[in-house]
Amino acid sequence: MAAHRKPRQRSAGGTNVRTAATVALAGAASATGFDGTGHAEPELTPAQVKAEVDRLYQEAEAATDKYNGAKEKADAAEARLKTLRDEAARKTEKLNSARDTLGSVAAAQYRDGGLDPAVQLALSDDPERYLDGAEFVERVGTRRAASVADVRKQLREIEQLRGAARIELASLTSRQAELKRHKQTITGKLDAANRLLSRLSAEERAEFDGGADRASRSVSGAREGLAAPGTATAQAPDSRAADAVSYAYQKLGSPYVWGATGPDAFDCSGLTQAAYRAAGVSLPRTTYAQIDAGRRVARSELLPGDLVFFYSGISHVGIYVGNGQMIHSPNPSARVRLAPITEMPFAGATRVV
Repeated sequence: MAAHRKPRQRSAGGTNVRTAATVALAGAASATGFDGTGHAEPELTPAQVKAEVDRLYQEAEAATDKYNGAKEKADAAEARLKTLRDEAARKTEKLNSARDTLGSVAAAQYRDGGLDPAVQLALSDDPERYLDGAEFVERVGTRRAASVADVRKQLREIEQLRGAARIELASLTSRQAELKRHKQTITGKLDAANRLLSRLSAEERAEFDGGADRASRSVSGAREGLAAPGTATAQAPDSRAADAVSYAYQKLGSPYVWGATGPDAFDCSGLTQAAYRAAGVSLPRTTYAQIDAGRRVARSELLPGDLVFFYSGISHVGIYVGNGQMIHSPNPSARVRLAPITEMPFAGATRVV
C-alpha cells in the first residue's frame, strides 16, 4: 500500500492544489518561522504577499484592540490599588495614634495604683469630694471604652482595605499577564508580515506601498481644502465634530504605532480618541467601545466627524471627512492617510456629538 500512496502524494503537489494553498502555506510558514532547509517557503506573487500581509495586519490590529482594552483595565486596577493602599496607610496612622492615647491612659492608671473604689472611699479624708471624683472617673472610663471600641472598628476597616487591595493586586497581575499575551500576538503578527514583505523586490515593495505614497502626496492639498467653503469642517454637524476632523487632517502623514494615542503617532482608535480629545470630548480607548460612544447612523447618513468602523469584529476605525472618504491610521506600512471607506468591509458608524 505504501508504494501506491507515494504517487498520490506527489500529484497533490501539482499546480492546481499548490495555487489554491499558496496563501495558507505562506501564513503557516510565517507564523511558525520554519527556516530549516527541509521547509522551503512557497513562491508568492506580489498580490498574494499583499493579501497575506493585509490579513496579518488585520489580526495584529484586533490583538492591539484587545491589548488596549486590557491596558485600560490594568491602569484602572492599578489606580484602585493605589487608592486602597493610601487609605489603609491613613487609617493605620490614625490607629497608631489612638493606641498611643490608650497606652498613656493605661500607664497613668498603673502609676496611680488602681486601688479598689471602696478602699479609696474608706481612706478618703473627704468622702463627698471622693464621690464626685469617682463619677468623673466613671465618665472617663466610659470614654475609654468607646476609644477601645473605635480602635477595634479601625482594625476591622484596615483589614477590609487590605483584603480589597489583595483582590485588586490579583486582578492587576492577571491583566498584566493578559497584556503580555496580546503583546506577543501583536509582535508575532507584525514580524511575520515583515518577513513576507522582505521577500519582495524593491520594485514590488514600491508598488505595495504605492497607495501610502499617493496618500502622502495628497496631504498638502487636503489641508488646504479645510479653509474652503463647503469643506469637511463646514459640513460637520457641530463645532466639536469639526474640530475633530480638523485635528485628523493635521495628523496626515503621522506614523502608525500600535498602542499609540498621539501626538506624533497613532494606532487606529488612538487617532480617533486623540481627535475628539482635542475637541473636548472623551472617547473610550478601543474600537469596540467607541462604536457605542454615540448614536448609530446609517452609511447613507454619514457626516464629517462620524466614526466609521470596519470588519465583523469591529477591529478598525476611522473618522469620516465627507465624499466617501475617511482619515485613518491603517497599519505599520502606511501612515495616517485619506482613504475611501470602501477599501475595507464596512461594519457601522457612530455620531459622537
